[in-house]
Amino acid sequence: MLHEQIKNSIKDAMLKKNFVLLETLRSMVSAFTNELVSKNKKPSQFLSDEEVLIVITRLAKQRKDSIEQYKKGNRQDLVDEESAQLSILETYLPKLMERNDIEVIVKDKKVELNITDVTKKGILMQAIMKDLKGKADGGVVKEIVDSLF
Repeated sequence: MLHEQIKNSIKDAMLKKNFVLLETLRSMVSAFTNELVSKNKKPSQFLSDEEVLIVITRLAKQRKDSIEQYKKGNRQDLVDEESAQLSILETYLPKLMERNDIEVIVKDKKVELNITDVTKKGILMQAIMKDLKGKADGGVVKEIVDSLF
């Protein structure tokens, strides 16, 4: 299980004195515990791999948002710190699809659902995200769908 593997990696990070990795792993385990508590489970239990990936995706999105805010505030030190943590988080996430592959799927789905009207854009997005959840960045999918109308 991914949750257990990440929890065990904390010890290795401590021994290697890799403080960025250690901080990132601890924040992940903390988020896992919060997720367990929110689902009325005991903190000593483990999340499924699917749930772990959802939490890690959320943490990565938070890091990306923080990086943008720190860039606006001219805080390069914090940008570097968040970027290092983001790169660690991304090692646990599955590789996302390339833009070209997403475009092909979006165009095929648009034809399959026979969507020609911009008012049906939400239906198209919903159908695509159902198929590509966890495989593609929602922002990229939205850009591609918007460009088709």
